[in-house]
Amino acid sequence: MNKLTQQYRWLVTGCAGFIGSNLVESLLENNQMVIGIDNLSTGFKTNLDDALSKLSDVRKRNFKFINGDILDRELCIKSAVNIDFVLHQAALGSVPRSIENPVATHEANVNGFLNILEASRLQGIKRLVYASSSSVYGDIEDSPKKEELIGKPLSPYAVSKLTNELYAHVYAETYGLQTVGLRYFNVFGKRQNPAGAYAAVIPKWIYGMIEDNDIIVNGDGHTSRDFCVIDNVIKANVATALRTDYDMENKVFNVACSQSTSLNDLYDLIKVSLTKNQIKTRSARIYEGFRKGDVRHSLASIDKLRSSIPYEQPMSLVEGLDKYLPWYVDNWRQKNEK
Repeated sequence: MNKLTQQYRWLVTGCAGFIGSNLVESLLENNQMVIGIDNLSTGFKTNLDDALSKLSDVRKRNFKFINGDILDRELCIKSAVNIDFVLHQAALGSVPRSIENPVATHEANVNGFLNILEASRLQGIKRLVYASSSSVYGDIEDSPKKEELIGKPLSPYAVSKLTNELYAHVYAETYGLQTVGLRYFNVFGKRQNPAGAYAAVIPKWIYGMIEDNDIIVNGDGHTSRDFCVIDNVIKANVATALRTDYDMENKVFNVACSQSTSLNDLYDLIKVSLTKNQIKTRSARIYEGFRKGDVRHSLASIDKLRSSIPYEQPMSLVEGLDKYLPWYVDNWRQKNEK
């Protein structure tokens, strides 16, 4: 992210999560004032500790952490006092989790988002940038995915994210609230949790290969994804929040690399990257059935985002693996040395 020339006040929801903690770190590095909210249900205080660990004491004092829930409307309203920009990342992620517990997904992702919208409206914030998802494209087979054309959602998680976009549109049209939705495509990077039933594929496979475990591939391995490095997400959040010389009102953008990678190719790329880091793996691929709610192929068009912010050369999957695989390896070693 380019250096910010002016200090603003930011509210980051889900600040102890993977994406949220990276946003907090980047903003504080750029001398911003940040308030973070997280109920620590899926985020970790250790993520914030790590984000703050390399910062000066002056930068650390610019951060205030609130251990709270976005389902608490009054807390959301109070937290948004004197805030310039809101970066809303708090959510219950994962398609499989939403299929197992659709009610919890709706409460966190829809009711919580409505509270953030209302807090932003009442406190007169400059702009709300919120995390949407590539899952909103649903069953549409067009490739690459373009923002103007979506299909039917295939999971409760997808429904919740599409509902966010609809609510943001209504708040923009009815109340004049500045909203920007970012449809993330398979984000990865440091502090991404590799554990649990709902872990993302890249950290889960990296740790599995380090431990020589067989790697479970859902489907035939030809399912493809547009894997997006966390650096691209940070850039998109901050740039869309700050952009004033372009009509950003009530917009939705894809955030991705615009590169399609099959699961089979991903396995090979991770194996090569591990070898570069002097780690040889004896893991084998085990193919199992397709998961309910999964989209077969996912590739983003990023033309709309490129025309709106400086996003000409997003970091690629290979560049991201080269940059962050050492972090995954170090993190694995630290946990296994305890």
